[in-house]
Amino acid sequence: MNRSLLVACAILLQGGSAALAQPEPTAQERAACRSDAMKLCASFVGKPPQMNACLRDNKTKLSDGCRKVVEARGG
Repeated sequence: MNRSLLVACAILLQGGSAALAQPEPTAQERAACRSDAMKLCASFVGKPPQMNACLRDNKTKLSDGCRKVVEARGG
């Protein structure tokens, strides 16, 4: 399940079509959101669009590091 979360976060952080031109998230970016994703959006692991929406919807609850990653990636 941990690997699934990493894959979901990687896809999540790529976002929409404009974000596809961005490089893949770094290990540091994935690590910044891992805890928040499991705490707030665990039911969306393996569902990147829903995970992305969940993190955006919960932006005020995200850790500072994850919020910065989500915002930098267009969320």
